[in-house]
Amino acid sequence: MSTSELKIYTTFDSFDADQVIATLEYYGIPSVKRMKGSEQYIGILMGHMTTHEIDVYVAAEAADRAVDILTETGFLQEMLDDMHKRKIDMADEIFVINVGGYIGTSTHSKIAYAEAMGKAVRYLEG
Repeated sequence: MSTSELKIYTTFDSFDADQVIATLEYYGIPSVKRMKGSEQYIGILMGHMTTHEIDVYVAAEAADRAVDILTETGFLQEMLDDMHKRKIDMADEIFVINVGGYIGTSTHSKIAYAEAMGKAVRYLEG
């Protein structure tokens, strides 16, 4: 691993981090998994969920290629969807800005999630 590294993925699931690392290794990109919260070290190694972040780093010169690979394989979209759901969990309501009358499938899924969680949904049409 290079002295210059970039974090490209964060999860709370050790198995998920291992899948990302295996995918990158398949394409010849070395990576490192860094765990926060050493008191949960054994649980993390055993593949359990954790309340602490697990970050995956790659060498800076391989970061663009790694992001492309993770985007193509769906890992980054999953991470973004999960992050948005956690933000919805913390919110009292969500505010949808609808420009041009189009709401995409990703936004529809977040609206449906918010409604299922009992959150108010407001819209600005424009």
